[in-house]
Amino acid sequence: MVRTPLAYQRVKGKKHMKAYSISYDLNKAGKNYDGLIKAIKEFTYLHCTDSYWLVATNLSSQDIFKKLKPNLDDDDSLFITKIGGDRNGWLSQAKWDWINKHVPSTVAA
Repeated sequence: MVRTPLAYQRVKGKKHMKAYSISYDLNKAGKNYDGLIKAIKEFTYLHCTDSYWLVATNLSSQDIFKKLKPNLDDDDSLFITKIGGDRNGWLSQAKWDWINKHVPSTVAA
């Protein structure tokens, strides 16, 4: 896999859905978390790393949480936050392409 630095190019006049990052720690050994993964995949998504995802949606973080929470145990952790603006990293070109398409260059209120 070829990894490339970010080269963000905003498409003029294109309105993006809101973009959120989702990060979790699943703490119950032996539990099948397929339901959580399936629920995340109901969104337009990018699976960045093992337990880190980006999703594009018009829902709020609270609504995303409500969709994912039934798949978690009480000792698991979940963090959802709206993203946009300045970013950088070392990812595959396909991942940067997804980010450039779905993540706005600024965070809207």
